[in-house]
Amino acid sequence: MLRPKIPTMPTPTGQATPPAVVAPTTTIPADQTPPPAPVAPTLSRPTIQLTPGTVIALVGGGAFVVLVVGAVLVSMLLAVAITGASVAVVAVVVRSILASDTRR
Repeated sequence: MLRPKIPTMPTPTGQATPPAVVAPTTTIPADQTPPPAPVAPTLSRPTIQLTPGTVIALVGGGAFVVLVVGAVLVSMLLAVAITGASVAVVAVVVRSILASDTRR
C-alpha cells in the first residue's frame, strides 16, 4: 500500500583530487615544571555517628510511617468496598421496583 522510497547514494561526478601530503614537523619540548600536587579538601561537616538512641528513634519513626500509610490504604480500600456494596444494593432495589412495576 504505502511503500517508502529509499534514497540512493549520489555518485561522485568529475575528477576526485588526491589528498595533499602533509610533512610531519618536529616539536622541541620546553622545560616544564610539574604541576603542584592537589591538596585534599578538609571536611567541614562531621561524619554522622549513630548512637543506640538515634537508631531506636529511626526504627520507631519508620515503623510509625509504615503503620500510618497502611492505615490510610486500608481505610481507602474499605471505603471502596462499602461504596461498591451500596451501589449493588441500590441496583437490586431499582431492578426490583422496575420489575414489579411491569407486572402490574
